[in-house]
Amino acid sequence: MVASARERDAARWIPYLEPLPDHLRDGDLADLRRVALRARAAYGPKDSVRDALPPDVTEPFLEAVDRLLKEIARREVGG
Repeated sequence: MVASARERDAARWIPYLEPLPDHLRDGDLADLRRVALRARAAYGPKDSVRDALPPDVTEPFLEAVDRLLKEIARREVGG
């Protein structure tokens, strides 16, 4: 998504998206939920990354973030 934002000169989304890969990959488990929620917030009802980037980029990321949040919720419940 970062590369696509740069290609499209989506200035609004570049600084928002740039830190996400490192935090999702290298962040500690305690911060992972917070980072995933921030990533999910990019798909807001009024201001959405979907308006700036193509679906073949945004939708797989959204699905991955939603799966991550579900797994975190399962772990928090003890499953």
